[in-house]
Amino acid sequence: MISILALLSLLPLGAQIRFEERTLATDLKSGYQVIAVDVNHDGRLDLVALASGMKDLYWFENPGWQRRVLAAGFNRMINAAPLDADGDGIPEFLLAHEFANVAKNSIGIVSLLEHGANLNEPWKAREIDRIPTSHRLRAIRLPGGAGIINAPLTDATAAPPDYRGHVPIVLYRPPLWKREPVDSSIQGVMHGIFVFDWDRQAGEELLTASFQGLHLLHPAKKGAAPKRLNNGDPAAWPKSGSSEVVVGRLGKRRFLASVDPWHGNQISVFTQHGAEWRRQVIDSFEAEAHTLHAADLDNDGRDEIIAGFRGAGRSVFYYRATAQGKWERFEVDRGGIAASGCAAADFDGDKRIDIACIGSATANLKLYRNRGAQ
Repeated sequence: MISILALLSLLPLGAQIRFEERTLATDLKSGYQVIAVDVNHDGRLDLVALASGMKDLYWFENPGWQRRVLAAGFNRMINAAPLDADGDGIPEFLLAHEFANVAKNSIGIVSLLEHGANLNEPWKAREIDRIPTSHRLRAIRLPGGAGIINAPLTDATAAPPDYRGHVPIVLYRPPLWKREPVDSSIQGVMHGIFVFDWDRQAGEELLTASFQGLHLLHPAKKGAAPKRLNNGDPAAWPKSGSSEVVVGRLGKRRFLASVDPWHGNQISVFTQHGAEWRRQVIDSFEAEAHTLHAADLDNDGRDEIIAGFRGAGRSVFYYRATAQGKWERFEVDRGGIAASGCAAADFDGDKRIDIACIGSATANLKLYRNRGAQ
C-alpha cells in the first residue's frame, strides 16, 4: 500500500511561496505563544511574545520590531489573549500563568493586564481568577458582549497518564471579568481551542480539540451540549483524539484541520459529507506538532495549512490542496525553530499573509515575510 507521502511525491507541485526570514529574538527561554495584535493603536500589527521560562511578557513594535516589556514578574506563563475592553483602540490582555501539566502542581492564575499613559512602561496586572491548568485563552464575540474563553488543560483532579475528568471551560467578560461557566462535559486533555463564526448567527462558536476528538460548542446557547464532529486519532485513550484545531476554506467549501493526538505528529484534514466530517491524515512526518493555522498565503481564495513542529526536526511547513484532493507540503523553515506557537497575518501591508513563530527549545522568535510565489 502506497503511503500518503509517497503519493504526494508523485503529484506535480505548484509554485512555492518564498519567505524572507528575519530573527527578532534568540533568548526567549521556552518560547510558547506569539500573538499578532496592534498594541499601540497605530494601524500596524505588532507581536506579543510569551515564553514560559521567562518572567516578563514582551511585545515587538512593528515596523522596526523594537522589543519592550509589556508586563513583568510572572512565573510559568502559558497563554495570553487581547481584547479592547474599554474601546480606546488599545487592547487589554488576560494572561494565564503559574501553569503545570499536572493539575495538583498548577495554580492556574488568570490576570488582567491594563496599560497606563505610557505604553512603553510595564502594564499593571490584577488577578481575576484561579483555575488549575488554565491553559488556552481566546477572545470571543457573543450577543451579551465580547469576552475571553479560558479552556484549562484538564480537570482539577486529573492525573497522568490517563488525565481522567471533565474540563471546566469558562468565560470572562468586561468590565467585571467574573467567571461564567460555559461547559464541563468534555473529558481528558483539552489542548487546543478555536473561535469561529460557525453558523453566521448571533455570536461566535468554539471548537475544541481533546482526547475525545473535535467538538463544536455554542457558548451563546445556554445549556446546549457540545457536538462531536470527529473522534480524531482512533487509538485507545490516552493516545486518542486531537491536540489542535482550525477552520479553513477552499473557495466556498469549509474544512477543518487538526494535530492528532495530543502533542502528536499527524496533520489531519476533515471535509464534510452530509452530517459526517471525514478525516484524512495528510502528513505524519515530523515529531510533535504544536501549532496550527489556516490562511490564504497565495491569494487564490483557498487556504493553506500552516503547521509548526517543536519536536525533532524543529520545522514550519505549509500544506496546499491540489485539484486531486491531496495536499502538498512545502518548507517555511526546516530545522531552524522548534515552533511552539505561530501567528499568520499581513505585517507589512503588502496584501500577503506573513508568518511569525516562536521556538521552545530554540528560544527564538522569527518573522517570515511572504514574498509571493517563485
